[in-house]
Amino acid sequence: MSLAGFLIAGPVAHSHALWRNPAHAVPFLSLDYYTEVARTLERGKFDLIFFADRLAIADRFGGDKEIGIRYGDQDSTRMDPVPILGALAATTHHIGLGATRSTTYDQPYHLAREFSTLDHLSNGRVAWNVVTSMNDGEALNFGLESHLSHDQRYDRADEFMELISKLWDSWDEGALQLDQAKGLYADPAKVHYVNHVGTYFKSRGPLNIPRGPQGRPVIIQAGASDRGRAFAVKWAEVIFNIAPTREHMRRSTQAIHEEAARLGRVEGGCKSLIAIMPFVGRSREEAFEKRDQANALVNPLVGLSTLSAHANIDLKELDLDAPVEQLHSTGTQSLIAMASRIAKDNALSLREIGRKYGQSVLVPQICGTPRQVADELADIFTSGDADGFVISPAFLPDSFAVFVDGVVPELQRLGVFRQDYAAATLRGHLQT
Repeated sequence: MSLAGFLIAGPVAHSHALWRNPAHAVPFLSLDYYTEVARTLERGKFDLIFFADRLAIADRFGGDKEIGIRYGDQDSTRMDPVPILGALAATTHHIGLGATRSTTYDQPYHLAREFSTLDHLSNGRVAWNVVTSMNDGEALNFGLESHLSHDQRYDRADEFMELISKLWDSWDEGALQLDQAKGLYADPAKVHYVNHVGTYFKSRGPLNIPRGPQGRPVIIQAGASDRGRAFAVKWAEVIFNIAPTREHMRRSTQAIHEEAARLGRVEGGCKSLIAIMPFVGRSREEAFEKRDQANALVNPLVGLSTLSAHANIDLKELDLDAPVEQLHSTGTQSLIAMASRIAKDNALSLREIGRKYGQSVLVPQICGTPRQVADELADIFTSGDADGFVISPAFLPDSFAVFVDGVVPELQRLGVFRQDYAAATLRGHLQT
C-alpha cells in the first residue's frame, strides 16, 4: 500500500482540535515543527507528505470572519506550503513532498518553474496537489467578484494542465550537456518553444529550467464529482478520497479504476488513497477514549465555518437546531453532498453536522491497538477498496509518531507495506 501524511501549514488539519492538543503547545508557525513531522513520516517509510492549501480565510458563515478567526477553523491560518517544501527538501532524504497550488488563481509558467525547481532541489521527490479552488473569498482576494462555476473551473484546469505539461516537456532528456572542455552548455535542438494559444492561456515557452529528475512532478488531485473525477483520472497519479464508510471507499476506488481503464491509463498508474484518522491505544477502549477526548474539543460553530467555506454558502441563515434536509454547494460538491446525506440519514441538526465536520471533515476515525488498526487497513487494501491511505492526524506530531512506531511495524509484519525505500524518486516510491 501507499501511505501519505496530510497536513495544512496552520493550526488545523481535518481535525479542528489539532491546535488544542492538551499534551503540549503546537508551534505551527515554526519550521522546526514541520521538519519534525516530515522526519517522523520518513522514519515510517511514508511515500509522501503533502500540504492542502486555500487562498482566503473562511468568512462565508454569517458573511463575517468572526467565527473562523475566533475559534480557529480550517482556514484561519494557512502559510504558503511551497517555501516549506524547500526547507523539507534540505532536511529529508527520501520522502515525497507535495504542496497545493490553484489552477484558477495562478499561471502555468509560474507553477512550472516552482515545481521544476523543487524537483531538482529534492532530487525528484516533489508532487503538486492540483486544486481549482472553491469559493468567492478566494476570488475577492484576486480582484474578482465571484468564483468561476464548477465546470468552468475544470475547463480552465484542463487547459492549465495541457500547457504546464508542455512546459515541463520543453527540455528533452539529455538537452543539458555541460561540456566544460568544449564550452557547450545545452543542445538548442533539444529545447523547444511550446507556442500555446488556448481559451484561457497563451504562452510561448520554453521553460527556463532544464528537465527535472522526474520529468514532470507527481500530480495529486481530489476531484470526486463526475467532472472532477474525470479530470483527476486524466491527469493525476494519486487521487485523494474522503469516504466515510467502507462502501463509499469501495465505490470511489472502483470508479477511479474504471475511469482509468477507460482512458487507457497504465494499470496502477492512478492510485486511490483513502483518508483515515487513526486513534491508537494500548487497548481499543483507550483508543476510543483518545478519540472522544479529541472530538470533545471541537466547537460545532468552527465546523460550520469550515463547512460554509467548502460549500460557498452562508449556513448561518439556517436554523442551527433544525434537522438538515439538503445542503447546496457552489464550492466542493461531493463533500457537501456527503455531509447532507449523513445529516439526513442520521436525523442530525445543522449544529450536530457542524460538530461532526469539525471533528474530521467526514474523514473516518479508526480506533484500536496498533495491530487492530493495521489489520483493518490491510483488509481494506487487500480487498481492493483502496490502493493506500492518507493519514490525517488528530494531533501533531503525536498522531503520526504513534502511527509510525505502532501501526507501521504491524503493516510491515503483514507484508502490505515496504520495509525500506527502494526507489530514489517519489514516482518510484509509488510504483514499487
